[in-house]
Amino acid sequence: MLVVVVALAISFGGSLRIYLSQQHDLAVAEQQIRDRSDQISDLQTELARWNDPDYVKAQARERLGWVMPGETGYRVVGADGKPLGGGVVIESEQRLPAGEHDPVWWDRLWGSVQTADAPTRKVTVP
Repeated sequence: MLVVVVALAISFGGSLRIYLSQQHDLAVAEQQIRDRSDQISDLQTELARWNDPDYVKAQARERLGWVMPGETGYRVVGADGKPLGGGVVIESEQRLPAGEHDPVWWDRLWGSVQTADAPTRKVTVP
């Protein structure tokens, strides 16, 4: 009788472990769904704002420094010659050395041909 009880406990133990694992996975998936739903609602709200012409004008004024026809725009410049305040400053984080240019498609194509002609091999040391 004891052997039967132990066998049943082992079989139910495995099933219980699988059940608990699935419940955990289900809880994680439901949390991800809630997070994504919140993110979707935030993005829909932002999209609705961008459909408002007044919001678009305000963003163009703030980010790009645009002015309406007939207005006079001013930019305050600091002692170092750089503008102070808002506006978008676009700067590349990576700079190419002097005399070099960004690779164009034929440069990348030729590079892949050269790599195909002389592939590097990994040497494993036992």
